[in-house]
Amino acid sequence: MKIARYMHDGNVSLGLVEDDRVLDINRSAEALGFEGLAKETCVENLLEDKMDSLRSAAPKMPGLGFAGPIASVKFLSPIAEPEKILCAAVNYRAHGKESDMAPPAEPYFFTKFRNALIGDGDPIVIPRMSKKADWEVELSVIIGKAGKDIAREDAMEHVAGYAVSNDVSFRDLQFPQWWKGSSQYGQNWVKGKGLDTAFPLGPWLVTRDEVKDPLNLSLSLSVNGKVMQKSTTADMVFGIDYLVEYLSAGMTLKPGDVISTGTPFGVALATGEPFLKHGDFVEASVEGVGTLRNPVVAEGR
Repeated sequence: MKIARYMHDGNVSLGLVEDDRVLDINRSAEALGFEGLAKETCVENLLEDKMDSLRSAAPKMPGLGFAGPIASVKFLSPIAEPEKILCAAVNYRAHGKESDMAPPAEPYFFTKFRNALIGDGDPIVIPRMSKKADWEVELSVIIGKAGKDIAREDAMEHVAGYAVSNDVSFRDLQFPQWWKGSSQYGQNWVKGKGLDTAFPLGPWLVTRDEVKDPLNLSLSLSVNGKVMQKSTTADMVFGIDYLVEYLSAGMTLKPGDVISTGTPFGVALATGEPFLKHGDFVEASVEGVGTLRNPVVAEGR
């Protein structure tokens, strides 16, 4: 299933995306008597205890809850209020090479926050304080079942599904002038990664059963139609089960938590391509998951 959070006629609803149409979960659930689904507007609240109801209701929805064609709705970030957004750094071998960084001996994570979340079609805003806004297409994993100290062999049972993400990075803030590559304080992850609109996510959540092999998916990113990144998730250093096991050691993962699994080669910082500017248009795609499209605007424009 493709589960979306969307806006239509000013109202926020949940929907199933089938081919080129959206089926309204809330309207259908009410008609079918699934009270637990009828008023729910947060995908993360479905994941742990309402998915069985959704699967039961789904086959009956086409005749009850047609919301309209995809083009008629505004897709929001499928996850509205994650407790945690956890991002893997240098988790693709080729990206490590282009950045002149050896893969870490164990997963290395930084965090983003809810302020960074935007959905499909929302603008990536370049703040006045940055001149080096960069892109990073990623496969994001959405946790569906809470767990702590999860064994690797059980890790995928805790995954609800996947979404496309773009780890927008402000390189002049991430690597400030005083850093010079050798500061004892390291990179400025919060300023470089955590500003408003720096984490487009979407366009929907694709449930785990729809993606047979998440470590064999092509992914790409283009700016104004020019392909900047093109690779495959097979280039990951640490697989999804390893990342879930690692993160859950001593930390409870909860439904709706987002794990962004790293980016392939082709970022502006490493290639010398121009950084993002006002008027650009970014498309990030992951095979079998979807395409996330976002315009770029300069703050104040």
